[in-house]
Amino acid sequence: MEERSLKVLPAETTFFNKLSSTLTKLLIPTKIGLNGVMITIKRNSTLKSYEAYKEAEASGAVDKKESLLQRYEESYALYLESIDKFIMDSVYKKVKNGAATNFEKNALSTYYTIVSLKDNEYLEYKYRKQKFLLELDYEGIASSGKEKNLQRYQGLYIEKIDALYKGILKNYSVKLADGQREKRAENVEIYKNIFSTLEEYIRNVLPIKIKIDENNSYSKIIQEYEEFDKFTVGKLDEKEFLEKNMILLGLSRSLFTHSLPLVAAEQCYEKLLKDTRNLIMSVKTERKQEEAYKMLLKLVEDYNVKLLSTKVYWDKPEEREAYKKFWNAYSKSNSSEEKEILSIQRELYELNNKEAKWEPIRMFYRHKLVEFGVMRAMPNKCKSLDGKYIKK
Repeated sequence: MEERSLKVLPAETTFFNKLSSTLTKLLIPTKIGLNGVMITIKRNSTLKSYEAYKEAEASGAVDKKESLLQRYEESYALYLESIDKFIMDSVYKKVKNGAATNFEKNALSTYYTIVSLKDNEYLEYKYRKQKFLLELDYEGIASSGKEKNLQRYQGLYIEKIDALYKGILKNYSVKLADGQREKRAENVEIYKNIFSTLEEYIRNVLPIKIKIDENNSYSKIIQEYEEFDKFTVGKLDEKEFLEKNMILLGLSRSLFTHSLPLVAAEQCYEKLLKDTRNLIMSVKTERKQEEAYKMLLKLVEDYNVKLLSTKVYWDKPEEREAYKKFWNAYSKSNSSEEKEILSIQRELYELNNKEAKWEPIRMFYRHKLVEFGVMRAMPNKCKSLDGKYIKK
């Protein structure tokens, strides 16, 4: 099934070839209808098994729970197979015969992209293929307009899709934590995958969870979600792109605490900090530089409040002590000016003894501290023994 090619060889335009092509197009709708019925049957069977399992779980029927779980997992596997068969038997033929919509063409293209992961990235392939098949069927149910069917399906869908996203993110976290991974280009690709996966989840899954949430579980992150929503429209510049990723990472600390553990999240924050420092150094206008700097202050705050304040194990005791000193002062500060000064000093500490390429940003921070009156600007000239001034 996975080895079929999308390549279509040109055929001679004989009467028999034309007739064959016409018959195939006529038969496709029947095939789609047949597969649609099979998917509905398998979906309903899975829903019944899922509801029976959930009922046994809620009632504490331990003796029934195991057998019901097994039945549910078996019916779920058959359900996914039926959707997979629909893609290959119906959508594939429609694309091949030039009768497919843009949605169907894009769906098949995505399907083959996922299948291409199988040999080298089997875990990601396994998670992403299931996610794709579930999303495809959910889209079909949502567009049918049958609200009762959609409401019934959402519990199963959210439980499964949640687990799949967590599996994908955990897989990326393991790759980041792999000490053997020294190629910078590979790590950059992993960071991109993490942020794009978080964005997919927050765009497509979180709104459903918020909508069906009866316990108001997401009230604490609604404000952050609304902030993210502002970045879903229009083309983003580099500063807006980094700001969007900062919000995604902040939301991940609530939504994926274990799937994107502290070590991986810390590396993501450090990557964002580096990118934001580079932005401050590269922008040409003072206004844009100031905007990037204000965003960096927010990023430093998020990094320290949402992540480092919960960090228990530190590789170097001196780093832990330096952070504790900063955090105690930051927690007690009463003004935004005090917090800004502490954040700049923290940044200078982090960049101490780093490569010479970071000297422009260090100079930028020092100028800020001079403006606050925390540092003095020393003249870059001195008087020599013969009374002359030398400027360096």
